[in-house]
Amino acid sequence: MHNRWAVPVLAELDRTGGTRFVTLCHGTGAGGESIRRALAGLIERGLVARNPGYGHPLRPEYVLTPAGAAVAPACAALLEELRSLGIGDIGLNKWSIPVLAALAVDRRFSELRSALPGVSPRALTLALKGLAEAGVVERTVLASYPPRTVYRLADRARSLTPALERIAEAA
Repeated sequence: MHNRWAVPVLAELDRTGGTRFVTLCHGTGAGGESIRRALAGLIERGLVARNPGYGHPLRPEYVLTPAGAAVAPACAALLEELRSLGIGDIGLNKWSIPVLAALAVDRRFSELRSALPGVSPRALTLALKGLAEAGVVERTVLASYPPRTVYRLADRARSLTPALERIAEAA
C-alpha cells in the first residue's frame, strides 16, 4: 500500500465501521481527490467496498470488506505508533511505509529498489533521506572497496515492526 492515504482511510473505516466520503475527508484531513485515489486503490485490492444498501447513490458509504477488516486494525496501530514516535507526517509519505516494511532486514539501495516495484530511484532516495532525518532509518557506509551503503531500521523504529508485519500478512 504505497498510497499515502490508504492506511489512514483503513484506520478511519475501522474506527467508524463505515462512513461517507465527506466524513472520510474530514476524519483523515485529506483532500477529496486524494481520498478518491486511495479509495479506488483500496476497492481494486478488495479491502474496501461501497455499501450497496446505504443512502443516495451520489453520496455512498464505504465499508471494509472481510479482507479489509483483517488489515484495518493493524493500520490503526501503525498510525498510533507513527504518532508516538513523532513522525506521523513523514511516516505517511507515499513510499515511507513500504520502505519501513522492506527494512525488516538490512538492505542496500539496490536491494530496496528490487523489493519495492514501481519506486523510482529519486522517490526511494527522498523516502530514505526523510526517514533517516526522522531517526527511524540508519544509513551505514561500510569501509570496503567499493564502499557499500546499508540501510536498517533504527532501534527506536522497531516498535513499528509488528504492525507492518500484520499489514503485510493481511494485504
